[in-house]
Amino acid sequence: MKKILILLVIALFFSCNSSAQKKETTKEKVYSVTKTEAEWKQQLTAEQFYVLRKAGTERPFTSELNKEYRKGTFHCAACNTPLFKSEHKFDSGTGWPSFDREIEGNVAYGTDNNLGYSRDEEHCATCGGHLGHVFNDGPRNTTGKRHCINGVALKFVPEQ
Repeated sequence: MKKILILLVIALFFSCNSSAQKKETTKEKVYSVTKTEAEWKQQLTAEQFYVLRKAGTERPFTSELNKEYRKGTFHCAACNTPLFKSEHKFDSGTGWPSFDREIEGNVAYGTDNNLGYSRDEEHCATCGGHLGHVFNDGPRNTTGKRHCINGVALKFVPEQ
């Protein structure tokens, strides 16, 4: 019995992590396009600000871009960075514009735990604007990814 108690104390000692032991520094990423909150509010609509700067989500089936299938490119509504090509857009049935891949290097990723579970969050790599999330339930015949993007975070630029 004494050996079990000693093992439990040792296990407890090694499993405890105090905040002093986990001194991690969190540095915010610096984006090439940065503005103050007031500047973003002046540039963006209220809904764009809510989604892009506050990581909000627009209501499903409300974006005109959900059914936009002309040839062109979808840009960040905040800084005009090209993010997705129309050839990679598909109808996911979710109510948000969906793509099976991004324009490489123009989308950054992070983790979102706001709903009590972990989701892969997507941001514009140039200004840090929140775009949406990426899931592994996209078209199996291509990438298998579904980039579920808030339409209000995008601006469609038709092909010339």
